Amino acid sequence: MSRYFRFVALSLSLLLTGAANAQEMTPNEALEAARTGKITLIDIRTPPEWQQTGVAQGATLINMIHPQGAAGFLKEVLAKTGGNMNAPIALICRTGNRTSQVQRFLKMQGLTQVYNVPEGMAGSMAGPGWVARKLPVESCKVC
Repeated sequence: MSRYFRFVALSLSLLLTGAANAQEMTPNEALEAARTGKITLIDIRTPPEWQQTGVAQGATLINMIHPQGAAGFLKEVLAKTGGNMNAPIALICRTGNRTSQVQRFLKMQGLTQVYNVPEGMAGSMAGPGWVARKLPVESCKVC
């Protein structure tokens, strides 16, 4: 097998593996899935951020900077899913950076269906984001 062919095969394998492992949703997909009860949408930003942009309609608010640390955050996520490690959840933050980190953390803890909304509320390289797409937002009721 030539070096070139091995390189192409390896690159394709890595690309397909990454695509298979990437669990992402667009803001539109997350909104529809939350509305129909297919996922629990969790906004992991901080209270000042919730106040600044509002909250994605139907989102549960769990500040990733939890007073009880990572264990407290995980406990709160599991409380929202009834302790079901296989319950589908989607994470949203400002630009998708923190959600990708939290997604990895939750998967390491054994949760199996953790989706990332990489556009976030404000947009990123993945797309314009929830707010620019003019998707419904609510004011923060707990801020």
